[in-house]
Amino acid sequence: MGSYTYPKFAYVPPTDLMTTPPQRRPLVVIGAGPVGLAAAVDARLQGLEVLLFDEDDSVSVGSRAVCYAKRTLEILDRLGIGQPLCDKGVSWNIGRTFLQEDEVYQFNLVPEPGHKRPGMINLQQYYLEEALVARALELGVDIRWKCKAVGVTSEADHAVVRIESPEGEFSIEADWLVVADGARSPIRRMLGLDMEGQVFKDRFLIADVVMKADFPAERRLWFDPPFHRGQSVLLHKQADNVWRIDFQLGWDADPEEETKPERVVPRIQAMLGDERPFALEWVSIYTFQCRRMNKFKHQRLLFAGDAAHQVSPFGARGANSGLQDADGLMWKLALVIKGLAPESLLESYNDERVYAADENILNSTRSTDFITPKSPTSVLFRQAALELARHHPFARKLVNSGRLSVPSFITHSVLNTPDVDVFAGDMLPGAPMDDAPITCNGQSNWLLDQLGHRFQCLVYVDEVAQLDAQTLRDLQRLAQDAVAVEPIVVSRQAGAVDGVTVLVDAQGLFAKRYDAQPGSAWLVRPDQHVVARWRGIHRDAIAAARDRAICNV
Repeated sequence: MGSYTYPKFAYVPPTDLMTTPPQRRPLVVIGAGPVGLAAAVDARLQGLEVLLFDEDDSVSVGSRAVCYAKRTLEILDRLGIGQPLCDKGVSWNIGRTFLQEDEVYQFNLVPEPGHKRPGMINLQQYYLEEALVARALELGVDIRWKCKAVGVTSEADHAVVRIESPEGEFSIEADWLVVADGARSPIRRMLGLDMEGQVFKDRFLIADVVMKADFPAERRLWFDPPFHRGQSVLLHKQADNVWRIDFQLGWDADPEEETKPERVVPRIQAMLGDERPFALEWVSIYTFQCRRMNKFKHQRLLFAGDAAHQVSPFGARGANSGLQDADGLMWKLALVIKGLAPESLLESYNDERVYAADENILNSTRSTDFITPKSPTSVLFRQAALELARHHPFARKLVNSGRLSVPSFITHSVLNTPDVDVFAGDMLPGAPMDDAPITCNGQSNWLLDQLGHRFQCLVYVDEVAQLDAQTLRDLQRLAQDAVAVEPIVVSRQAGAVDGVTVLVDAQGLFAKRYDAQPGSAWLVRPDQHVVARWRGIHRDAIAAARDRAICNV
């Protein structure tokens, strides 16, 4: 018996959708994986009606995307499911790399204190999907299981999707169609949209192994270990005493043969080096590629996640970047659907996420070239780097065991307002916001838990008495605009302002991370990216930066 019981979600006959002519919906999502579900949840949090189709009626089988990075956990907090997933998952910050039996490199994902979330948690993908389904249903997402997209037509102002269900086929029109139907994306193929990039000729065996083991909760990668000579092995601890083990096999390995228990079990026994009992829960073979679509926006279709871009698993950049796609898309789409921003705003989704995909593909390709070198020169470089790293600290930075997922700094975005004042640190326009401990209403809390879903302007003061009445009136007027900007005061000292949230920077970490001085201000996007900052508070400048951030200029 496995460690997890797969749910079966209730099938709702789509007879209400089988109308002639086809119904027209403002937003349809294809694919109930993590990215499609996150997009649907975010849509509801933005007040949109959303219809989601998926051809299955359960969650994904096997651990699949197992590593969720700090920024992804912050996004899941904003969606309302971060805490239970962190409670269930295995938190870790340390990664170790070995050559044979010697440690040659180590990293720590959170080198400084004062962050709510760890650098990474490990958790089987089916738990993430189950939590997202529950949240989506709680918020009123209309999910139709066992409904498969079998045809699509793209028009200038809408898309038409042909759906196959147990009740028969029908069509539905969508003002906007979010396509999150995975790496093999049927919709992408139906439209003849290609991906460009590199396919790597190597194979890895994934084994989810249920066992009690004393390995620490760390990421461990071995090159040329004694139990798997000449290849690499990756180990992650997951929930429920499930361990994820990846064995490099080489391109010539027979996928059908290598997944047979009589081939898998001896590999695991050799790795463990003892007779402890274990059970195989899921076994699969994967190859990998680093590719992306040329554009993620095609008329009224918006591609996200693996449907738009694919990377190798080294660095945990697949699911993490897909969830960041949804994070960067849905607030923009909501403003467009509500008529509060022009359609051109969605071109920035394409530009920002293509940039992020290229960044991920570059890092993923470098990691893959190091872990699975194909040329004699690459083999020699890797061996020299690993040998030197045994004894010389300078060489350890050359060991590329998978540069782990980090969010993109979209500093090039046309939505940003360039700095006119001098600031130090990393929180420049386009940066994903750093978290910091704060106090709110006398209770300990976290900065990012107060942010998101809307535009906000953070104003820093030593004490709230420094805010004059005219400045407060100007900030409060911004909160009454059609695209509201909510004012938030961050103060060194406790205080109160009528109708305005006050956060107390009791430990001074906000001031340190944002290079805050009294009177400084930051305009923040609904996806928790800085979009502008100033050394003074000026209503017109804030309004102009907001308008630029929604392409309303």
